[in-house]
Amino acid sequence: MQINWLEEVLKRKNELIRDTQEFLRIPSVLDEKSATASQPFGKEVDEALQFLLKKGQKEGFLVKNVNGFAGHLEIGEGDELIGILCHVDVVPPGDGWTSDPFAADIRDGKIYARGAIDDKGPTMAAFYAMKIVKELGLPLHKRVRMIIGTDEESEWRCVDHYFQHEEMPTMGFAPDADFPIIYAEKGIVDLNLEQITAADNENGSIRLESLEAGRRYNMVPDLAVAELRAETKLLLEMEQRFQQFLTDFHVKGKAINHEHGITLQVEGVSAHAMEPDQGKNAGVLLAAFLANMPLDAQAKAFVQFLDRYFRDDSRGKKLGIAYSDDMTGDLTVNVGILSYHEGKGGRIGINLRYPVTNDLEQTKQVIEQTAKPYGFSLTHFSDSKPHYVDRRHMLVQTLQRVYEEQTGERAALLSIGGGTYARSLEAGVAFGPLFPGRPDVAHQKDEYMIIDDLLKATAIYAQAIYELAK
Repeated sequence: MQINWLEEVLKRKNELIRDTQEFLRIPSVLDEKSATASQPFGKEVDEALQFLLKKGQKEGFLVKNVNGFAGHLEIGEGDELIGILCHVDVVPPGDGWTSDPFAADIRDGKIYARGAIDDKGPTMAAFYAMKIVKELGLPLHKRVRMIIGTDEESEWRCVDHYFQHEEMPTMGFAPDADFPIIYAEKGIVDLNLEQITAADNENGSIRLESLEAGRRYNMVPDLAVAELRAETKLLLEMEQRFQQFLTDFHVKGKAINHEHGITLQVEGVSAHAMEPDQGKNAGVLLAAFLANMPLDAQAKAFVQFLDRYFRDDSRGKKLGIAYSDDMTGDLTVNVGILSYHEGKGGRIGINLRYPVTNDLEQTKQVIEQTAKPYGFSLTHFSDSKPHYVDRRHMLVQTLQRVYEEQTGERAALLSIGGGTYARSLEAGVAFGPLFPGRPDVAHQKDEYMIIDDLLKATAIYAQAIYELAK
C-alpha cells in the first residue's frame, strides 16, 4: 500500500499547529509545592498530562492514567508492544525571552515556547502520527503505545513508577533528541559536593553572605547572584574591579550598592548540560571573580575550588577525569547548581555525562579525592547507566529505512550526551525531532520548533509506527 504520509499530515496541518500551541501554553514545570497524591509533580504538569489523555480519549485511543505519575495512549492489537516514550514536563524558562515563554507565539515559521523542541512539540507530532495511522484504518498486528512521562527533566520518577505497574514495550523510540537515529547515549550522573562547615574559619575583610546560581543539574546557569558586605572603601574598589571583570570576560552583569553591602549579578547563557560549551556558566564566572577577593577561609575555599577546577573546562581535564571513546565521545561536566551561605558552607550540584566504556567508579574516586582538600564531601550520587542498541536490530534498520524514504538522506547512526526515555527500554532508540544542521535550542531562551520540521517529523513518525506495527 502506497501512502503519502506528508500529504496526510498536511491535511491536518492547521489542527496540528493549533493543538501544539494549546499544549505549549500549559506551564508544565515541576512544582513540588502544589504536588498532591494525585498530582505528584504539581498542578501544571498534571494539567499537561490530562490534556493529552483527554485528546487521546476523544480520538478513540485506549487511555490510562497511571496514578498521576504517567499515562498512556494505545492503538492496535497483538501480543507485542511498540513504545513511543514522550514527556510533558519542561525545564524552567529562565530569563531573557523575546516573548512570553508560554505564549507559543508563531514568528517566521517557528513556534516559540519552552518545551517547543523538548519535548511537547515532538510529543504532539507523535500523537498526530498515531491519529493518522488510526484514521486511515491501517491493520496493525502489534499494539502501539505512547507512554507519557511527567518528570523527565528531573528524576525520572514517572517512568520508574510506570514500569513498576505497566508492561515493558518490546521495542520503541523516544522523539526527544536528533534525527536520524541515536542508538547510543552516555551515562548520566547527578552529584552533590557539600562543604563541611569549618570549625576555625579565618575571617576576611569582605564577607560573602550568599552565592546562588542555577536551578537544575542539567542546565547551564544563566544567572548568578552574590551578596557581600564590607567597609565602604572596599566595596567601591570591588565594584570597579567587577566592572572591569565583566569587560574582560565579555559578559553582562551589574553591581547594586546598598547599606553596608553590595549585590553582584552575572548573566550567563543557558544551555543543556549535554554540551555545556554552548552556554556560559554564570555561577562559575562569578566564583572566578570572587576567588581573588579577601574573603574568609571557607568562602574562599568554595569559590577557589570552582574557579580552579571548572572555569573554561567542560571535559573534566582539570579534575583529572577526562575520558573519551569512539562510540559516545567525550565525558562532559556541568556545574548546574551553586549555593553558598555564610556560616553554613556551600553545595555544588554537578551533572556528568560519561561515555559507554568509562570506568565510573574510578571517576567518582578522583572527584572525591580532588574535592576533599577544599572541605567538600560527596553527599549525593545518582547514576543512569549508558544505553545502546545493536545497529543490526530490526528497530534500528526499520527506522533507518523510513527516515531515508521520507527525507532522501542517509540515516546515519548517532550517539549523544543527553538522556532520553529510550534508555528505559531494552531495545529503544531516540528518533528526532531535530533534523541535521538545525541548532539545538532545547533548554535555552527563545526555544522554538520550525513548523515545517514539525510536519516532516509527524510524517516520519506515522510511517515508522505503521512499519513497526504492521
